[in-house]
Amino acid sequence: MCEGLNVRSEIGRLRKVMLSRPGAELLNLSPDTLAPLLFDDIPFLEEAQREHDAFARMLSEEGVEVLYLDELVAEALDAVPGAREEFCERWLDESGLCAASARRAVRELLDDVEDTRSLVDRCIAGVRADELDLAPSSASSLADLMLTDGNAGSPLVIDPIPNVYFTRDTFSVIGSGVSLNSMLTSTRRREGLLGEFVFRYHPEYAGAPLWYRRDDAHNIEGGDVLVLGADVVAVGISERTSAAAIDVLAHRLLWGSAPGEARGARAGESGIGRVMAFSIPHKRSFMHLDTVFTQVDVDTFTVHPGILGTLHVFELTRGAREGEVRIRRLDDTLDTILARALGLDAVRLVKCGGDDPIAAAREQWNDGSNTLAVRPGRVMVYQRNAVTNDILDRAGVELLEIPSAELSRGRGGPHCMSMAFWRDDL
Repeated sequence: MCEGLNVRSEIGRLRKVMLSRPGAELLNLSPDTLAPLLFDDIPFLEEAQREHDAFARMLSEEGVEVLYLDELVAEALDAVPGAREEFCERWLDESGLCAASARRAVRELLDDVEDTRSLVDRCIAGVRADELDLAPSSASSLADLMLTDGNAGSPLVIDPIPNVYFTRDTFSVIGSGVSLNSMLTSTRRREGLLGEFVFRYHPEYAGAPLWYRRDDAHNIEGGDVLVLGADVVAVGISERTSAAAIDVLAHRLLWGSAPGEARGARAGESGIGRVMAFSIPHKRSFMHLDTVFTQVDVDTFTVHPGILGTLHVFELTRGAREGEVRIRRLDDTLDTILARALGLDAVRLVKCGGDDPIAAAREQWNDGSNTLAVRPGRVMVYQRNAVTNDILDRAGVELLEIPSAELSRGRGGPHCMSMAFWRDDL
């Protein structure tokens, strides 16, 4: 059994991975809430669960230990006296619920859930008004009264957290430490609370070095973080991740602390000597770095052809003085930059959709470039991206095709749906 955390590449043999099975949170999506909850459509839950179970089963058949986020959070809450109560209060604080009477009713609802894992799932699912006894006569404020107004009130008292099955984004394992990410949107920011409690209280994972923290001022999401090698990390400057966040992350990875804060870790403890910042177009169809390229073998990457020629890449390394970070712009082609970063003579870029612009756009939208390697040259892909999968197959990449008609509606692929906890070193 692999204990703790160890991720020093994107392709080392995968030993342990964290998933989150879609649940009742998808049933609380409606046409009116799709946009604020970052969905374009409503997945059919039963089929999404069947597809996700197939994904988990395929991982297990490859010898990967599959962990589940809700179970890890529950184990953390059960491990420390008072942690469950703290979690409930923090979750309520971050839910945006201002109505005092409704908050008390929700807290009573949570306290009635005996099983801790069921409690965590309950928090992920959100709370509907019809689950609470909110009579107008019990209202103690205008905020309470509006929740009981059948015409003006929302059917949801607390929104669900439907994006949680994309476990890549909430936090990022880098080496033996963690970036506890600060998500851009309010609906996803609550996901970070789950990771925070895992790395504060879980018996196996508490005390891991934190390369980024939820309360840091700038936004960063895990889909923008790719661990290219034992000493190099790629981070996307994207719609969801700011350059300022990468500055903070780079200082902590390179020097152990960000400017103006006490030294939290020793310089070099992360093992990272270079942070590569890739500026990609800031739009929803690209979203994160891992939606436009992922590594599938030692010298091979999938890439969305739409970003070729549009990328601006910067290399951040330790400067001459302690705490100083040197920034250098890299003016070269993507394949040359990646080859140098990995210490290789050359790398192959396999285009999502090939040279067909319509297939490229369609399959990138359905995460054709978003792959999960279980070992070098053997990767998990969405079954629906037939053009890209055929090209990868002809390039000699072994494919494990995941059924994906419903999972893909959330705009994330196999890489998005997984967070590696342990990979063997290359």
